[in-house]
Amino acid sequence: MKNAISIDLEDWFCVNSLSSLIKNEDWDKCESRIVDSTLRVLELLDKHKTCATFFVLGWVAERFPELIREISNRKHEIAVHGYNHLLLTGITEAQFEEDLKRALETIQGCGITRPVLGFRAPSFSMVEKTTWALKILEKYKIIYDSSVFPIRYYGDRGIPDAPLGLYKITENLLEVPMSCIELWGKRYPSSGGAYFRILPYVYTRYCVKRCNSMGRPFVFYTHPWELDPGHPKLNAPFFRKFGHYYNLTRTERKLDKLLTDFEFTSIRDLLGL
Repeated sequence: MKNAISIDLEDWFCVNSLSSLIKNEDWDKCESRIVDSTLRVLELLDKHKTCATFFVLGWVAERFPELIREISNRKHEIAVHGYNHLLLTGITEAQFEEDLKRALETIQGCGITRPVLGFRAPSFSMVEKTTWALKILEKYKIIYDSSVFPIRYYGDRGIPDAPLGLYKITENLLEVPMSCIELWGKRYPSSGGAYFRILPYVYTRYCVKRCNSMGRPFVFYTHPWELDPGHPKLNAPFFRKFGHYYNLTRTERKLDKLLTDFEFTSIRDLLGL
């Protein structure tokens, strides 16, 4: 079974876990490492002849249009991740539409010829109280969303009763949820990011096999900075620091193993779009 691999294209300082230490207006003052770390991801994907979906942050696209063209020229899918990495839970409908429109215009301005069909909310902030965003996605011709975590985590994050497999979240919008497994009546996250870095590889391998055995493609995600153990280390609170920096030296090797053991493709190709 083919599975989906996605890359959230944002620099190390754009992440929500460091937002209390680095404000959006200070991003330009930070050491950018997005080009080199993304090239490492691209080389690994080339090695395995694998196409991926890149959910591109508009802020990154505006500053590195040549990187977006390089990703597209290598036949990977370009999707959108917003412009300023704003959580849906912290903005209004008008602010979301403005951010999405700016991101789409910026990405298309990089010279991308194929239309942007997919969206992922920063930090998976598509939850019950933010589903108002779906009608705005439809307005801008987005075909699928990949923002729902079908599990409750981090307070109000996730939609715990959402379907585990692909489904129509509105009449015109497909949902490609992050992969979870269900054991003994409980759901467990397994789709990548910190879970992939922190937990043993055998856990991810088991989860992929279990999802596939249930007839569901596995939806995996990571970030370029997770393959870059040399990016600056900030003195964040312990759990945020642990979640962001732990096991960075092993991510590339584990991802290489994952791409060897299973077949992956972009979300666009998985959906036949």
